[in-house]
Amino acid sequence: MAAEKQFENQIKKFMISIGVYPAGHPKHKKEVPQVGWFFKHWAGPYSVSGIPDIICCIKGRFVGLEIKAEGGHPSPLQLRTVDLINESGGIALIVYPKNFEELKRKLRDLVDE
Repeated sequence: MAAEKQFENQIKKFMISIGVYPAGHPKHKKEVPQVGWFFKHWAGPYSVSGIPDIICCIKGRFVGLEIKAEGGHPSPLQLRTVDLINESGGIALIVYPKNFEELKRKLRDLVDE
C-alpha cells in the first residue's frame, strides 16, 4: 500500500476514535458519540482539481485535509485551495506523517471546543 494511503487510513482511524465518522456510517455502529463527519474526495477526470483529500465537518466547522506522504509536495492549486478555505473561516491543513501528533491535537481541540 502506498505511503500516502497508509497515512490517510491512520487519519481516518483517529477521526473515528474521536467521534468524527465517515458520512453514511450506520448509527448503531458508533462507539463514541458523533461530533462530526468526513468523506474522502476522489479526484477523477470530471472532478474539480485542488480539492483536499478529506473533507470534514467537526462541530459545525468546515475542515479540509490535504494528505501528503513524506517528501510529497502540494501543487500550487492545492495551496490556493487551502488558502481559500482558511480565508473563508474554515480550517485547511496540509498534513504529513511527521506532523500526525500535531494534527491529532488540532482535531481534539476542535472536538473539545
